[in-house]
Amino acid sequence: MQEKGTISIHTENIFPIIKKFLYSDTEIFLRELVSNAVDATQKIKRLAALGQYNGELGDLRVEVAFDEKKKTITISDNGIGMTADEIKKYINQIAFSGATEFMEKFKEAKDANEIIGRFGLGFYSAFMVADKVEIESLSYQEGAEPAHWVCDGSTEFEISEGSLAERGTEITLHINAESEEFLDKHRLQQILDKYCKFLPVPIKFGTKTDSVEDGVDEEGKTKYKSVEVDNIINDTNPIWTKAPSELKDEDYLNFYKQLYPFSEDPLFWIHLNVDYPFNLTGVLYFPKLKNDFEVQKNKIKLFSRQVFITDEVKDIVPEFLMLLHGVIDSPDIPLNVSRCFLLGFSNVKKINS
Repeated sequence: MQEKGTISIHTENIFPIIKKFLYSDTEIFLRELVSNAVDATQKIKRLAALGQYNGELGDLRVEVAFDEKKKTITISDNGIGMTADEIKKYINQIAFSGATEFMEKFKEAKDANEIIGRFGLGFYSAFMVADKVEIESLSYQEGAEPAHWVCDGSTEFEISEGSLAERGTEITLHINAESEEFLDKHRLQQILDKYCKFLPVPIKFGTKTDSVEDGVDEEGKTKYKSVEVDNIINDTNPIWTKAPSELKDEDYLNFYKQLYPFSEDPLFWIHLNVDYPFNLTGVLYFPKLKNDFEVQKNKIKLFSRQVFITDEVKDIVPEFLMLLHGVIDSPDIPLNVSRCFLLGFSNVKKINS
């Protein structure tokens, strides 16, 4: 069964807007899609823990693969999956209140993070770099049918029977001519290192292969090898997620070297774990200062649930602590907050105090 429809947003011009306004920050498409995939795997884990899913969890992971010849990037997970109805609900209905109001708000937005954060455009950031986006998904629900969704960046989409044989979601981006820099292994590795280095689910990265695995499965669907995985590129349990009692000095020093490979060892450090009036964890290091007191700012990295947001933290950390190095992670700061937007955010004021 195949169905066609129109994405229900109240302005026809949403895709040109996304492409034009978000252009300077195009690389965040990967952060958004990988974060969504991680969320999907976390959800299936929670359902299993609550006894609402009794199937095999399997090896929970997210895979990022690219195919230079076909000009595609694929982000796949074996998380919660979606039915055709759920795809229509979550992907097609962007909750915009109206074109005029949208454009009014848009004028104030300073950068891509803020636009995506305010309007829930995480998935649609894919269209900053892709001419066409496809979703293959199979829900965890018993008896669910696989679904396939495709959209070419207009407001029209097609949804039909999918081909995924296992639970999860696979998003394929057909990269546009202006964005071919993202078909380079080193460029993708650089973005994954920046945003995804400490995500709580293993992220595998490699190249997509065309080779057929075993011909076809029982239902006559072609079986392909998935990713030629180079390696897992992230540390799923960075030290700030652990209790200080589990850690030795050596662990803190190794983590410091991981963050700042060419720096001297720090003088000492503080392990933060705050749960009131906001949640915040992290490790702040006191670096050795050179004689000339050359203060290297922007050495504190801000995370939200292990996803990197920014290292420009002057609105969060008081000026006199700016010489510190390290990591702050707060789930109370929304992932898509931008540094321009940080000052207006009440939890940031609390953290600063």
